[in-house]
Amino acid sequence: MSTEPEAPAPTPADGPSSGPTRRTFIATTSAVGGVVIAGGAIGGGFLASDEADAAPAAPASRVSLTVNGTRHTVTVDNRTSLLDLLREHLDLTGAKKGCDAGACGACTVLVDGHRQNACLTLAVRLEGAKVTTIEGLADGERLHPLQQAFIDEDAFQCGYCTPGQIVSGVGCIKEGHTHSPEEIREWMSGNICRCGCYVKIVRAVEQAAGRK
Repeated sequence: MSTEPEAPAPTPADGPSSGPTRRTFIATTSAVGGVVIAGGAIGGGFLASDEADAAPAAPASRVSLTVNGTRHTVTVDNRTSLLDLLREHLDLTGAKKGCDAGACGACTVLVDGHRQNACLTLAVRLEGAKVTTIEGLADGERLHPLQQAFIDEDAFQCGYCTPGQIVSGVGCIKEGHTHSPEEIREWMSGNICRCGCYVKIVRAVEQAAGRK
């Protein structure tokens, strides 16, 4: 049997030859990773800013149209809807932005006498058109007959859909679709009233059409 003494196990105090501990390894890698992430975020910020500066301007066009009897000539982004032109450029806020998808009728206006959803209509396609909004129905202080009928029949509650309902009703009367309550409901079905005033709306259209 050998009696040679065993060599002592190395300890952290043995000098610089000892390897890194698990704790120092994790701390070091975490610090390096943080620097890389921060550098990427900073670099990405500069890149996004450069791309934004380099983005081409959206194409715009000049369009002239008559709104409620007044001629307007404006330059707008080609993507601008008639609804946004009315509300944001001409300060005519009667037509409401409800669904902005042509499903509720709150933005209904008359274009050359025909009912149209302003949110689905590109303004640049209306060169020379005549547009009538809820603001253009009254004759001075005298209300349009359908506006008066809505008051007489109490055909609204919150009122948000009312401008579109009235303009659509005017179109419905001009189109001759008022021979019965059922016909009125059918041809006014594109205008939604979330308060549920449909019965009174039909009565108002009947009154304005001379059926009452």
